[in-house]
Amino acid sequence: MNGASRIVAVLGPTNTGKTHYAIERMLGHRTGVIGLPLRLLAREVYDKIVAIRGPSVVALVTGEERIVPPRTQYWVCTVEAMPEGMGTDFVAIDEIQLCADPERGHVFTDRLLRMRGTHETLFLGADTMRGPIAALVPQAQFARRERMSQLVYTGSKKISRMPPRSAIVGFSVENVYAIAELLRRQKGGAAVVMGALSPRTRNAQVGLYQNGEVDYLVATDAIGMGLNLDVNHVAFSSLSKFDGRRMRPLAPNELAQIAGRAGRGMSDGTFGVTGEASPLDEGVAQAIMDSRFTPMKKLNWRNAALRFGSVDALIDSLEASPDNEHLVKARPADDLNALKSLAQVPEVAARASDGPSIRLLWDVCRIPDFRGISHAEHASLLESIFGHLHERGTIPEHFLARQIRRIDRTDGDIDALSKRLAYIRTWTYVAQRNGWVRDESHWRAETRAVEDRVSDALHERLTQRFVDRRTSVLLRRLKQKEALLAEVNDKGEVTVEGEFVGRLEGFRFIPDKSAQGTEAKALKSASLQALAPQFHLRADRFYNAPDTEIDFTDQGGLMWGEYAVGKLVAGAEPLKPMVEVFVDEAAGPEVEQKVQRRLQHFIDRKIAALFEPLLNLSRDEELTGLAKGFAFRMVEALGILPRAGVAQEVKDLDQDARGALRKHGIRFGQFTIFMPLLLKPAPTRLRLVLWALANGLQEFPEAPPPGLVTVPVAKGAPEGYDTMCGYRNAGERSIRIDMLERLADMLRAEDSRGGFEAKADMLSITGMTLEQFADLMQGLGYKAERGERTKIKPAQPTEQPPAATAEAQAETAEAPAETAEAEAQSDVAVAAEAPAEATESTEAETEVTAADPASDEPEVEVFYTFTWGRQANRGPRGDQRQGRGKPGGKPRDGRGKPQGKKGGKPQGAKTFSSRPPKKEKAIDPDNPFAAALMGLKDGN
Repeated sequence: MNGASRIVAVLGPTNTGKTHYAIERMLGHRTGVIGLPLRLLAREVYDKIVAIRGPSVVALVTGEERIVPPRTQYWVCTVEAMPEGMGTDFVAIDEIQLCADPERGHVFTDRLLRMRGTHETLFLGADTMRGPIAALVPQAQFARRERMSQLVYTGSKKISRMPPRSAIVGFSVENVYAIAELLRRQKGGAAVVMGALSPRTRNAQVGLYQNGEVDYLVATDAIGMGLNLDVNHVAFSSLSKFDGRRMRPLAPNELAQIAGRAGRGMSDGTFGVTGEASPLDEGVAQAIMDSRFTPMKKLNWRNAALRFGSVDALIDSLEASPDNEHLVKARPADDLNALKSLAQVPEVAARASDGPSIRLLWDVCRIPDFRGISHAEHASLLESIFGHLHERGTIPEHFLARQIRRIDRTDGDIDALSKRLAYIRTWTYVAQRNGWVRDESHWRAETRAVEDRVSDALHERLTQRFVDRRTSVLLRRLKQKEALLAEVNDKGEVTVEGEFVGRLEGFRFIPDKSAQGTEAKALKSASLQALAPQFHLRADRFYNAPDTEIDFTDQGGLMWGEYAVGKLVAGAEPLKPMVEVFVDEAAGPEVEQKVQRRLQHFIDRKIAALFEPLLNLSRDEELTGLAKGFAFRMVEALGILPRAGVAQEVKDLDQDARGALRKHGIRFGQFTIFMPLLLKPAPTRLRLVLWALANGLQEFPEAPPPGLVTVPVAKGAPEGYDTMCGYRNAGERSIRIDMLERLADMLRAEDSRGGFEAKADMLSITGMTLEQFADLMQGLGYKAERGERTKIKPAQPTEQPPAATAEAQAETAEAPAETAEAEAQSDVAVAAEAPAEATESTEAETEVTAADPASDEPEVEVFYTFTWGRQANRGPRGDQRQGRGKPGGKPRDGRGKPQGKKGGKPQGAKTFSSRPPKKEKAIDPDNPFAAALMGLKDGN
């Protein structure tokens, strides 16, 4: 030590400006270092000095943080992290009375005895340290500083009557959380400050209090260590604490250290008790107010002259007793306990065989137990770290990355995040040690980033749980009659003055459901007031939005993106629906009218685009007479009319009228009169909505999936639903009307009186199995008789089997099918617009039951014979389903097939034997194929 060095002990109570004085003195020297009791306070002092001198000359060194610029002049450190042997001009140790602390006291005592500045050394702390400092540092001078304001004891108060700007002190995490929860319910919330918080979380919580967003602070005794807060009153919820070994009552000087945080500068402060804490003894309260405490006599000490010849020698040197009456041997600290545990591990003992290895082991043992899980788990972690360092020289990056990755999560509650914060502090400490990791700058930044993320998440959870910030901010602004600023993000989330208040769904505000009672009313009132400009901005944006951003639902709703902004209601005509808008009353009539006009424009344009053929038909002035009337019927039916319902009108149309109607795309089919362009998925979807509106349905039926030739019959669907979908019910399934007309063309060429079998093309266009096709045919009015016969495999089949895949069906269905046939032959012209049904694979013409290959029995195939049903009142719609016939109902040839008409042509490889001639019968006029049958008869 330089003999010219000045040593001064600046002693006095809290709020005397001792730390501020030390900063001024340090900045008066070229270099300096100051040691502080908490990294929270170290960060606060670091920020102050950086604001004065800039970051290029100020270093921050704590166990978990290291910022050291190349031209460092001033070092701000925690006491444990103070660098030794630097020879700075100035040294200061804050809160020097911690020399008596059972856990950390030996570190402060070592700095008192051994740390000096070349020009000046300051010891800052309580006046109770005067005796020990005078005895141990005889050359020290003393400077007494008086408190700048008065501190008054006010007795006991209930938390519900706690004055604003109060700090309530608890001595356990559970106690702190319970008080904060009570304050949230009764006072609107509180900030939380604990020593285990990271500086980032602590600063964020203090910011809530300092900015006036909450009027209460709940803290542990960490606030007693120099943290500067605008606190007017300090209340103790307990007068005892757990010191790591046992519960013990707080000494008067410890209470004074915390109570002294009340009052700031020249402002007086008060202190008292609350909750279950008993009132202070009058003498203790007076001693705190007068700053009169029992002087300290013994300081904790641990030998600093360590021997690294062996592990046992190191342990012995750490357990050496002091030779000064003012010093007492410190109780074994965590680092010494870890060293003793690892010394018992054979592998560790074998590695720690020389001086450098033992010194490395001791450095590893000094890693603080931030996690606090158990002594055994901490020792196990240290053993792993020591093994890596001794074997490889550094900790493997994959090992470190795995440990950090497990912690780098921001989900979970307050307890989970607090544990992760404690865990990351261990790896932050490891990354700060010189030479322990290969890429120090990377891992220091990585651990710091994880700590920051977890810290931010913890601050968020603390605020969510203990601060009703939203209500307090909004109510305060409303009382002050200030204009509120509302913002709406791309997800519709509404924030007012930065606080989430609900969602804006289209033009309706949905308040946050967590708000109840008075809070909910205040929240909605403030929110709607702030949202007034947003409604107008959103209405302008909506009015100018393209039609692609707007759509209608199957239930008639009108959507803007994902939000409902209105619904369709029935108008005077099916093709002229009206619009009802969903707009909050607070938005005003101007916004409502703008939204209504935009939606009406949308639906009018949508109808004009999708129903253009129908609208052109309604506006054709050249149509006259019966053609004009039929056009009106088509428009009224939205482009699809079952032929049975308009049979007489169709019959009355002459060729000119039909030609005029065909020019508009109308197809006169055997079963349906329709416009093929309106069978596409988009018009079909809108047609169902318009039809449901016109018929006043409460629940709108949905359209079938697009691209299917047949679909199951919708049970319980309203009458006419199948027609509006573009289908016709037939048995258990409905078939698309354009494909039904193609099937009718094929059936017209068959002998429906004598009986025929299904062709491959019939199965292909319907996408059905033979059993399903039989059911369909019965639904159309045919009889289906089932039979079995021996299967004959032709050597060279002349017919190509129908495609058995959905892709082949689609290919068949997509082929153009519009043919203009002569009016005398048929009124049918169909167009296949969609792919065939893809849900069922088409099978071969017959179902085959394969015999066992080892057996000599022939294969048997199932077939159906279809004949037209001749029951009375059987119309072409075939609304009544026929029962299936039984095998053997008709005369059969030698292979079991029905006998055809005499002279009939063979079909492919199959042949029919003639049957005995029957008496000619008149053609049934109810048969839908009567005209075709008559033509066939005349042709014979």
